[in-house]
Amino acid sequence: MSSPSFVFALVEDQRQAQFIYRFLMKAGIGPRHMRIEVSPSGEGSAEQWVRKNFARQARKCRARNANNATGMFVLLDADNRSVQKHLRELDAALAAENQPALDPVSDPIARLIPKWSIETWILYLSSNGVSETPVSEDIPYKGSKIEVQWNELIPQASTTLYSWLRPAATLPGNLIDSLRLGLQEIPRALPAGR
Repeated sequence: MSSPSFVFALVEDQRQAQFIYRFLMKAGIGPRHMRIEVSPSGEGSAEQWVRKNFARQARKCRARNANNATGMFVLLDADNRSVQKHLRELDAALAAENQPALDPVSDPIARLIPKWSIETWILYLSSNGVSETPVSEDIPYKGSKIEVQWNELIPQASTTLYSWLRPAATLPGNLIDSLRLGLQEIPRALPAGR
């Protein structure tokens, strides 16, 4: 599969948008070569909005990818549900629009679904997977009482994520499951060599 020259992202909120923006910039994709669409605030469930728009954007991505022009990221917080359930719902959204299931070889679409929320990944990645208090996917960090300046952690988290995608990267033994799945998804949507 050839490299996409444009990357599109469909996200639930501004924190996810900041995270994917920083990550794509680290991967060498400039602002003119990306578009991040955020669920409109105050218009119902952000997760439902992403899922509803996923099939439409996947169709556009697939059409543009006929010329190997587009990669796509979709970010959803798993919240208290399983990552696998969200993956099945995205598959169902494609089927409802008479589209084929995602092909991991030919579809440049990465589905990133942190357990609970993107804050779980940000906290884990910003510590390089090593901290005095291990990050757990069983704890909802978003909105918790812990004192965290999330926006200040995003640059380090995106740098760590990018470095863990490098060919010689050594991943931590305590890698959280939803992030492990994300690391498998990401290369499909990134231009080769990034």
